[in-house]
Amino acid sequence: MHEPREEHIALCKQARDLLFLGARTANSFSDAPVPDEQVRAIYELIKYAPTSMNQQPLRIVLLRTTSARSRLVAQLAPANKGKSEQAPLVALLAADLHFHDTLPEVFPHAPGARDLYANSEVRERSAVFNATLQLGYFILGVRAAGLCAGPIVGYDEDGINRAFFPDGSRRVIAVVNIGLPGAAPWQERLPRLSYEAVVSIA
Repeated sequence: MHEPREEHIALCKQARDLLFLGARTANSFSDAPVPDEQVRAIYELIKYAPTSMNQQPLRIVLLRTTSARSRLVAQLAPANKGKSEQAPLVALLAADLHFHDTLPEVFPHAPGARDLYANSEVRERSAVFNATLQLGYFILGVRAAGLCAGPIVGYDEDGINRAFFPDGSRRVIAVVNIGLPGAAPWQERLPRLSYEAVVSIA
């Protein structure tokens, strides 16, 4: 594995390991709780990461009750059910399809910004794209808090949307299991593409 040279990356090695090099996607978790205060600290960190026109369409539903957890698990692929049943915290991440209503507040220097998203198809594409950006930031925030994230997308999307967002105002983009690692929490790390395979110069 080629690690970045110290002079090229401002993060210390401990931070690089915590966020990237040593971090893994967890498949099992301990029963240690994840308190709301810790989730708040994660959000207060990641909320400053960029989105197009500062849209911030990500919405997070913390599934704390047995009823909510059961409604979610019923919509998951069989291989994912056990993971979300066992995780100490499950976060349902969704895109707010009415994010444009907050643009006067979060993008105040452009009074006409809201009107740019009058078309519902354009608005939904932007909401899902930018919320997915925020999903990545959220996973890094979970890692920065010393926790493990287990993001999954194997589910009945329409079923989750009906169960949790019946008014159609939001669209699920991922389920993220959160907690400290349990027994045998991860598989062997899979290969990554090389710099040469990904980066070109035009």
